[in-house]
Amino acid sequence: MILCDAGPLIALIDASEADNHHRCKAVLPNLRGPLVTTWACFTEAMYFLGDRGGLPLQRMLWRFVDTGKLRLYSHAEAETSRMKQLMDTYHDTPMDFPDASLVAAAESLNVTQIFTLDTHFYAYRINAKTPFDVFPDLS
Repeated sequence: MILCDAGPLIALIDASEADNHHRCKAVLPNLRGPLVTTWACFTEAMYFLGDRGGLPLQRMLWRFVDTGKLRLYSHAEAETSRMKQLMDTYHDTPMDFPDASLVAAAESLNVTQIFTLDTHFYAYRINAKTPFDVFPDLS
């Protein structure tokens, strides 16, 4: 299982982001296991795809879910306080709500791999100690 941020979802669908589109398409076949995202990241991707190309691009994102290429993770109620705590901890990075939802999901699911275009994930720590394995390598 690999967590997936909004950035790669947008880049895979929106070819106008040429560099990121090609980078994400190239790494996708090498990722093992299903892609899992949170509702916060899915919502963020839907918003940007709607803004860039409307319903046709949003339908493409829904197809990822319909075909099982992307699974949506629903947070347990107890995780909401953890997301708030994470945003407080990383306020100087800063950490937005979708990023906090991914870190909280990583902690709950015991997952260290993330598909993202966000370099903040090099700073974030799972359970305050374990770094993420970031794909593609952004360093």
